[in-house]
Amino acid sequence: MHIIGFLLFVMAASFCAWIAERFVPKRIPGGFFTACMTGILGAWMGSNLLGKFGPAVGEVSLLPTVIGSVVFVSLLTILSELCHPSKA
Repeated sequence: MHIIGFLLFVMAASFCAWIAERFVPKRIPGGFFTACMTGILGAWMGSNLLGKFGPAVGEVSLLPTVIGSVVFVSLLTILSELCHPSKA
């Protein structure tokens, strides 16, 4: 992957994290930086596990990256709630 492909991947992953935040009822703990990191990790997992299908931007297939980000953000918020339950 070239540097342009990597930058497109990071931008798509950040966008996927934003989309994933909309699907998950709780907020991602840690703010924007954590959202970007979970987006990158989720997009990487999704693209490696699901392959390349759907629309693509550069070398980045969007559907697997969105699915991977939604799953990863969901797991992160569930783990966060288990480790730090709210005092409601």
